[in-house]
Amino acid sequence: MTDVQSPPSTCLISGASGGVATALAALLHARGWRLALATRGAEDAPAAEGLRIVADVSTEQGAAHALQAATEHFGAPPAAVVNCAGAVLVAPLGRTTEAQYRDCLAANLDTAFFLAKAYAAQWQRAKPQTPGALLLFSSVAAGIGIANHPAVAAAKGAVEALTRSLAADFAAQGLRVNAVAPGLLDTPATARFVSSELGRKAMAAQYPLGRYGTAEDAAQLAAFLISSEAGWVTGQVVGLDGGFTTVRPAVKVG
Repeated sequence: MTDVQSPPSTCLISGASGGVATALAALLHARGWRLALATRGAEDAPAAEGLRIVADVSTEQGAAHALQAATEHFGAPPAAVVNCAGAVLVAPLGRTTEAQYRDCLAANLDTAFFLAKAYAAQWQRAKPQTPGALLLFSSVAAGIGIANHPAVAAAKGAVEALTRSLAADFAAQGLRVNAVAPGLLDTPATARFVSSELGRKAMAAQYPLGRYGTAEDAAQLAAFLISSEAGWVTGQVVGLDGGFTTVRPAVKVG
């Protein structure tokens, strides 16, 4: 779909050195958006053009710093905030250490919570006359049982609940809140799962559409959800999984 917002809109993307964030930033930049790109460390340089912000958005202070820097740069709160920060943890419950569990929650849930809190504070202070959008990322693991995903399923399930709660809180202020729940996406974070021909075939076979996803698939959906074209969409968790959670195609035997 074509982004028709004019003048060019503004967006803060966290986790900006990751695969989905990179694809989204490139897409938005090509459509004329102004970007603020937040990463946890100075060495995690985003590929796209825009204001670079070093901030750990899994903390309240870091998230507030990222929003403040973006707001000062744009002259107003970002029209959209997309939390691409996150981590993939695939491990059975018995082998998940306390440190891994807490790191998983910090990367996936705390980033969403504290970015939302910081964005809402800036929004309420500025009281913009135009609508805003907050987009979070969940996972298919939050909606269907997948082996060896207990920590990430717990974190992403909380993100989905948070999405609906925030949408209710901020609807009257013109701030929309949605989430995307992708299946496996081919990004650097998941490269180990598709590093061999056998692995690629095994992963693709799990999806009714015959392939796993790409960062560009996620970027296209994210760009739509933060655009004015999705202006009547809020409180939704949108699946992006090639039918993984909803479709059971007929299987031919023999």
